[in-house]
Amino acid sequence: MNYFITGGTGFIGSRLVARLLERGGNVWFLTRNDDAAHLERQFARWGENASRAHMVTGDLRAENLGVAEETLSQLHGKIDHFFHLAAIYDLAASAEMQQRVNVEGTRNALRLAETLGAGCFHHMSSIAAAGLYDGVFREDMFEEAKGLDHPYFATKHESEKLVREECSVPCRIYRPGMVVGDSRTGEMDKVDGPYQLFKAIQKTRSLLPQWMPTIGIEGGRINIVPVDFVVAATDHIAHLPGLDGKVFHLTDPKARRIGEVLNIFSEAAHAPEMALRVNARMFGFVPSYVWKGLAAFRPVQRVTSSVLESLAIPPDLFKFINYPTRFDSRETQAALEGSGIEVPDLESYADKIWDYWERNLDPDLFIDRSLAGKIRGRVVVITGASSGIGKAAALKIGEAGARIILVARTPGKLDETAAEIRELGGEPFVYPCDLADLDACDAVMRKIIKDHGHVDILVNNAGRSIRRGIENSFDRFHDFERTMQLNYFGALRTTLGALPKMIERRRGQVINISSIGVLSNAPRFSAYVASKAALDAFTRCAASEFSHQNIHFTTINMPLVRTPMIAPTKLYDNVPTISPDEAADMIVDAIVHRPKRIATRLGIFAEIAHLLAPRVTELGMNEAFRLFPDSSASQGKRKHEPSPEQIALAQFTRGIHW
Repeated sequence: MNYFITGGTGFIGSRLVARLLERGGNVWFLTRNDDAAHLERQFARWGENASRAHMVTGDLRAENLGVAEETLSQLHGKIDHFFHLAAIYDLAASAEMQQRVNVEGTRNALRLAETLGAGCFHHMSSIAAAGLYDGVFREDMFEEAKGLDHPYFATKHESEKLVREECSVPCRIYRPGMVVGDSRTGEMDKVDGPYQLFKAIQKTRSLLPQWMPTIGIEGGRINIVPVDFVVAATDHIAHLPGLDGKVFHLTDPKARRIGEVLNIFSEAAHAPEMALRVNARMFGFVPSYVWKGLAAFRPVQRVTSSVLESLAIPPDLFKFINYPTRFDSRETQAALEGSGIEVPDLESYADKIWDYWERNLDPDLFIDRSLAGKIRGRVVVITGASSGIGKAAALKIGEAGARIILVARTPGKLDETAAEIRELGGEPFVYPCDLADLDACDAVMRKIIKDHGHVDILVNNAGRSIRRGIENSFDRFHDFERTMQLNYFGALRTTLGALPKMIERRRGQVINISSIGVLSNAPRFSAYVASKAALDAFTRCAASEFSHQNIHFTTINMPLVRTPMIAPTKLYDNVPTISPDEAADMIVDAIVHRPKRIATRLGIFAEIAHLLAPRVTELGMNEAFRLFPDSSASQGKRKHEPSPEQIALAQFTRGIHW
């Protein structure tokens, strides 16, 4: 037999071509995709039968699909079956494009089938042709379709109508359900349908343990079928005699509700399942104008948009959460009887679908998460860049290709850092400045802006710490002043210096190095923690003001880091700390992912403990305060070795300042 097929290099089409070639016939496939690599993959799929697959260049939008006259003459009267699969299967596509391809493309395909004198025209429609019909939609139903407002539903309905009314050759129509990957391999070529909920499942898995029950929405019934079933059923039915003029629902007779489908894929992903599923129809008592009013509220729009974007969920998806249509498939079941072709149970292949998506289609796989991809050629300012965390971060960022601005008090040490960056192939610029001098802060930021035009990323890292109990600080008010001057006011002045150009360019990021002490409220660090807490509060306020201008603020509640700043406290020689290099990795993570906050699990636990059980947490911190005395230097005493109890507690509370 001889076959002509549109969409023969598509997801369903290429597999159908393989089946037709296995029958021993010749296949002419229409394509406008002349990408050599793409065609090579298709021929490889068809294997040893590929010699009987013949490429025809054309265009759905052209008369006779743009097929050359010579080819028309060659194929006239020789095509036994004409399969029309080419279409747009995308809810998000523009109405104009869907009309042009789905409707006009079908009209042109019909004319070509007639021109060639094809024996039978096979039209791949969709269950979308039923619209949002409320109830059971039979295979002999068409005009009863309801809710065709969406362009995808409307054009699928209209294209099928063309076949019904204008096709002058025998025809058969196929309406597949939501087509997912191969049930044997999981292979898929795009993300749509149920795949659009996979990112939400993945994020839930990363936040919660698998055993934790969750609450979700039940939703309507969605009909999912794997591509191998659709192809096998189409091929089989197309070659059966006596079925011209009929419509076949290539659907699962046991359609599942959305909540059940989500649970099946959650199990496949080892994510928490929804123990309680609320029927979304129960919200129907709320008048539609209330929902519309809420949807028109700007803050609601922005929050909703942000959440959906983070979960990779298109807004249109929620319009169909209560999908009302079920599909009777008795004609299809009768045609397939005895063939061994049936819809496999979703539970039997969900793990293959999930695994293929996560390995090949997860949108996060295609995001450049390298540091170089984020900062190459960008202007990055790091304060306190002459040693410790600042130097380690400067080396990583400089090597990745940023125009790295080094700011610190000591010119000699800055020059050493710059020399190391140059050895790594970076482009450093040195700006000595005492950041505790607020006038000097303003001057250095003006000079940086003048020399480089703007600042893309500002890392406020410079700081000082004082470990001294309040009882030993009654006559040392200057400790609080000095700490606040550098840790808060210095960082504030550099931020205010960088923001005007960020606002002008509508992009930028400020990363503030805070402390785990702000979360744990570490005793003996009242001056230091207060200064960092002030910076944290400013950061939260600023983030709220500049969010709409694409300016991001990130707070890093850094745990204890082995730097010269902690050297005077000998206790820290015997407790676990992170290295400056590990701390620099946290800054890199802030640049790449731009989170609101980066903190250790212990820091977050400490903050939650203070919120939920403030009195109990206070007593625990007081015991630790009494266990760890002020440093010998602050008391004017000789140094002494830490006790086993002190070391044990410090080990248990790794990263917290004591």
